[in-house]
Amino acid sequence: MSEVTSVLIAGAIALALVLHLAWLARASRGRASAALAIEEANIRTVISDAVDVSDGTAGIVTWEGSWNGRRAQVRTIVDTLATRKLPVRWLSVSIIENVAIPATFDMMMRPGSPTTFSNFDHLQHTLPKAPGFPAEAVLRTDVRGARLPQGLIVGHLELFSEGRAKELLITPKGVRIVWLLAEAERARYGVFRQAEFAGATLDPALIETLLTSASTLRDAINRAERQAA
Repeated sequence: MSEVTSVLIAGAIALALVLHLAWLARASRGRASAALAIEEANIRTVISDAVDVSDGTAGIVTWEGSWNGRRAQVRTIVDTLATRKLPVRWLSVSIIENVAIPATFDMMMRPGSPTTFSNFDHLQHTLPKAPGFPAEAVLRTDVRGARLPQGLIVGHLELFSEGRAKELLITPKGVRIVWLLAEAERARYGVFRQAEFAGATLDPALIETLLTSASTLRDAINRAERQAA
């Protein structure tokens, strides 16, 4: 085989590889676009006026709208921190309405590594747990000595017995629950370093459940504050 022929063959192989990679990229974008459309439709079965308000941050998609007369937010977050064995996809659901609480209350389950969805690591004060909180939970606040209604909160933690609920955040501006949707497929991530989450499409029933839980807890805190006043 001549040197010219070898160069031509090598060039053809390189071109084929480039074209194949370009095709894979287009196919991936197509799948992502279709998945996003499905998820938006699923969200709108629960929050009919949901609007995509994402700010362009990679891996984060945010919808906001009204649910049962209350401002609500649904967000998905792809967490690719190097400290994790596999990328993780989180679902964050919030009721964005005033809560009668004097400081931030943040309960994180198994906080073994930093997170991309929370300021938990920056809260300075760890709280002693009242009886009934999960053994794996760590509680923190931003105000030392703040009187936080742990006794009331502990009665609203049913979701955290399932192992997929990760965080409960309560601030004067709202209540948020973060849920583990899926881990990336190990084989694909190991070979291609691509985070694919098979079967992680948003379930309207799950969104409804998380919104109901957050809203019920907010109502209970506000009702207790009014009764104490």
